[in-house]
Amino acid sequence: MSDRHTDWLRAQLSEAGAVAGTVHVIEQGVLRLTGAVNIPPPVRAVVSTIPEGKGMAGLAWRRRRPVETCDLETDTTGDVRPGAKAVDAHAAVALPVFDDDDAVWAVVGFAFAESGQPDVARLRTLAEALPR
Repeated sequence: MSDRHTDWLRAQLSEAGAVAGTVHVIEQGVLRLTGAVNIPPPVRAVVSTIPEGKGMAGLAWRRRRPVETCDLETDTTGDVRPGAKAVDAHAAVALPVFDDDDAVWAVVGFAFAESGQPDVARLRTLAEALPR
């Protein structure tokens, strides 16, 4: 994992009012975990690499749009993987980050202590500032 992405994420979580988060960067055809804050070690192990289309981050990559849930623990959409429910959080969103050629190069995840609708527009602005 990258200290740079973890440090950046910690600052963004504070700005967003989130309690946990992840940064994944596309490398060799998969999302690789490059930053994490308040993600339990067993969950980190499971999400260290994510294929396109799997879980919230993989779906955000595939769909090219944010994937969100009002509550990780009660979500029934199928977008939330069982491991995500181990994070001590409720509302969550995974946001794709685009490069200058409009290709997804990363996915940033934010998780919140309370259930509810995340402010996706505001979170997208924060995610777009992810350093390369």
